[in-house]
Amino acid sequence: MKVKENKTDRIFDVCNWSCIIIFFLIVLYPLYYIVIASVSDPQEVMNGNVLFAPAGLTLEGFKRVLAYEGMYIGYKNTVFYTVAGTIINLVVTLAAGYSLSRPDLYARKFFTSLFVMTMFFSGGLIPTFLIVKSYGMYNTIWPMLLLGAVNVWNLIITKSFFENNIPVSLLESAQLDGCDDMRFFFKMALPLSKAIIAVLTVYYAVGHWNSYFNAFIYLKDEDKFPLQLFLRQILLQNQFNDELSIESSNSMESMFIAESMKYGMIILSTLPILMVYPFVQKFFVQGVMIGAIKG
Repeated sequence: MKVKENKTDRIFDVCNWSCIIIFFLIVLYPLYYIVIASVSDPQEVMNGNVLFAPAGLTLEGFKRVLAYEGMYIGYKNTVFYTVAGTIINLVVTLAAGYSLSRPDLYARKFFTSLFVMTMFFSGGLIPTFLIVKSYGMYNTIWPMLLLGAVNVWNLIITKSFFENNIPVSLLESAQLDGCDDMRFFFKMALPLSKAIIAVLTVYYAVGHWNSYFNAFIYLKDEDKFPLQLFLRQILLQNQFNDELSIESSNSMESMFIAESMKYGMIILSTLPILMVYPFVQKFFVQGVMIGAIKG
């Protein structure tokens, strides 16, 4: 049955849709600007002539980025860090989350409190750096894979999922049939946990893909740099040239080169995530709902 709208309802709908469209444009415009700037003349971009449409169409920026050896090194390292790091994250988070969800775990509340405590207190950057260096992991791939192997928020979500979706009666029935804990975890708990595995995979993979801070602190060889760190170098080089404001031809030419590469590098570094995100968006929503209180 169709409900007739009154004047107040129509005014509310107009205001609601107007706010949605305004917020959508605010979010969309930076992405749109990067696209049009990447195919525009860098001099036009630096002069502020590129606002709503490209000016001086050129693909020179993309050509220079594709010819930049650092991009391929960064892509290779980023893919490796993302895949290997996500696997480590899943193994540790699922095992710890399942263990903490078991009511028969000795001192379960104590161990849970230790994990939660790290959300509010940490040793800080300098002690962490000293520990990494003392274990011989400085300038190796291991800080990229092991630091942050467990995200406590994801661990809490995983624990809640196992508590709400893997009943104790199922475990008791399996134990009566002679199933031990390890077999129950791999044969029964994990196959029933595809939703949380998908959620964790998406969360951790996006985090690894966008991460650059650990690489900035713990890596010094460029052959180990992720893609985001090469992008940061280009951005800083462009900012440095801009602050100098030297009118020499070499300085201006390098400034234009860095400007043309900057937007092309941003697009190429974010394109894989932008292409994948529409297909995994539902898992982000599931992650929020899994952690919600059921009543």
